[in-house]
Amino acid sequence: MAANILAFAEARAGELRKTALESVTAARSIANAAGGEVHAIVFGAPGIGSKAAALTAHGADLVLVVEHEGFERYNPEAATATLAAQLATGSYRLAIMGSSALGRDLAPRVAARAAVPLASDVIALQLHGDTLMVQHPVNTGKVITTLAIEGSPVMVTVRPGTYALVETAGAGRVETLAPVGDPSSSRVRVTEMVVGNSAKLDLGEASVIISGGRGLKAAANFALIEELADAFGNAAVGATRAVTDDGWRPHSDQIGQTGRWVSPDLYIAVGISGAIQHLAGMRTARTIVAINKDKDAPIFKIADYGVVGDALEIVPALTAAVREARKEL
Repeated sequence: MAANILAFAEARAGELRKTALESVTAARSIANAAGGEVHAIVFGAPGIGSKAAALTAHGADLVLVVEHEGFERYNPEAATATLAAQLATGSYRLAIMGSSALGRDLAPRVAARAAVPLASDVIALQLHGDTLMVQHPVNTGKVITTLAIEGSPVMVTVRPGTYALVETAGAGRVETLAPVGDPSSSRVRVTEMVVGNSAKLDLGEASVIISGGRGLKAAANFALIEELADAFGNAAVGATRAVTDDGWRPHSDQIGQTGRWVSPDLYIAVGISGAIQHLAGMRTARTIVAINKDKDAPIFKIADYGVVGDALEIVPALTAAVREARKEL
């Protein structure tokens, strides 16, 4: 059975997304165990091939570059047709892409076109002979199910942040792949992308996320969260649904079952009680720190570290400590 892994490398505006490198890293770990190669496929306007080096540096043995003006923006029909055709070559055991907004749209399309099984929002995967074992959170993350999927190929989407990026010393090959059909004639087109505050670090890209809830008492107090994020330097700011519903933060900052699902290295929950809806979106973070004045808050049940006290006093002190610690680096 073919053991090669196909990794979809998501790009936006000519730049690779972090989930692209995570998909290649995940594919590399599986291919190492199965003895196959990692083939990364990237779509974009002419020039996207310049990003191939980053993909080979993270474990791709072969980078398939699909360049066309029709891929300047996300082109679901053309990408689906090309990916499905590549899977149909019969050389792949598994296809991996990130469970980003784009991945959640594209993966079902490809799986349906190629008539292959799909496992979504996976947080662990491993090959056992002819069976792919994956873990997937259900019941708002309170239960982790293990699924056994037989057959080949199988498509999976991996939750962002699940795999830490690993660079390799190997040198991969780069080939140009022609798209299936004419991307310019696709019936479905993305005509415009409205980008929010481009200066903000995206929640899906951040290794540190600091989120605030109603325990901050007022929208103005989110300035304390922003200052702490700035002190870390590589942190993004998130919020609970209650906070975004009240207009304290934009809905793009919402983390939870109906917001963003994140798995950063460090998640600091400030003034967040720990409602199930919020926990569903962040409980897979590697380290969770909770700051809350209620010692019985549910958030403490899943936190690795807990601080009981007034967030308006603790956060400024933490910000000062982080700034001081970074001076010594």
